[in-house]
Amino acid sequence: MITVLIADDHEMVRDSIAAYLENEQDIQTEVAKDMPSALKKTVDHGGFDLVLLDYTMHGMNGLNGLQEAMRANGGRPVGLISGTATRHVANEALALGAAGFLPKSLSAKSLINAVRFMASGEVYAPFEFLAGDEDDDKTELAKQLTEREGEVMRGLLRGQSNKEIARDMGIQEVTVKLHVKTLCRKIGARNRTQAAIIAKEAHFH
Repeated sequence: MITVLIADDHEMVRDSIAAYLENEQDIQTEVAKDMPSALKKTVDHGGFDLVLLDYTMHGMNGLNGLQEAMRANGGRPVGLISGTATRHVANEALALGAAGFLPKSLSAKSLINAVRFMASGEVYAPFEFLAGDEDDDKTELAKQLTEREGEVMRGLLRGQSNKEIARDMGIQEVTVKLHVKTLCRKIGARNRTQAAIIAKEAHFH
């Protein structure tokens, strides 16, 4: 069972996220309305598999709250959720060791994937949000991939199997598998399906 604490001072947002997650058989949630109660619940519970903090809620005091929660959670994952934080704040949070950054605009499916991802010890951040220059023709995600990995990614977006991608590219299927594994690691995806979702959300083409 994955235990998640959701701390947000907007009751509707907090309860909606909790409801999405509770629909999953293996996720159990607790909620907190501000930073002091989030810290107390974390300590009383002996830590959670994942703590999600609203960046602007009462008592957060910017990224100080993130660091406090990380200490209270005994080094286990702590991520931020926000509808207003800037790209700079997100990058700073990740640099401090946050498990991830979730814009409140995320779909329910992406939210659930992100929670599982962070609870497993990985770092989640939507590339579309963190991309550098919006006017840059090449997305942040595209910049991370080699030309070959980009071709494989386009195959994943088309829903092709490794065998079909290999045939189109004129390479061995085992090489495609290796590229898929590498690109998943680079963009923070658990599998080819999630890689395609991330790429689609980042407008990779």
